[in-house]
Amino acid sequence: MKKIQALAAAVLVAGGMSAAWAEMTPVGTWRSVDDKTGEAKSEIQISESAGVVNGQVTKLLRKGVDPTALCTECKDALKDKPMVGLPIITGAKKAEGKDVWEGGKILDPESGKSYTLRLTPIEDGKKLEVRGSIGPFGRTQTWVRVQ
Repeated sequence: MKKIQALAAAVLVAGGMSAAWAEMTPVGTWRSVDDKTGEAKSEIQISESAGVVNGQVTKLLRKGVDPTALCTECKDALKDKPMVGLPIITGAKKAEGKDVWEGGKILDPESGKSYTLRLTPIEDGKKLEVRGSIGPFGRTQTWVRVQ
């Protein structure tokens, strides 16, 4: 009986440790928020494959928004593609020794412009600082993890 209890306790501790570690990554579902109104704009699913992080819009949340809206401002292959399913984060990789993912691009579907990307989990992974920049100029948004 003691062996079973010890094993159960070890599994719980290991599971808790892996859950805490997993939270300090950008991988997961995030809610983006409008800078001006504070209103939730969309949900973005970020995934990782072979050390590269990518993300796509999974849900539009603004009141009155057409769920079949297209990216009319996007360029090239993304022009007039549905907003739901639109890849907006591409190619980010974890910086060595830091809880920061960078080197990728982020697309602003409202303007159709792409920016250099930096993702930084904060507040024990409950929030994600998303920075898009061109040279020294940029903007940081804080996204909230969807539980």
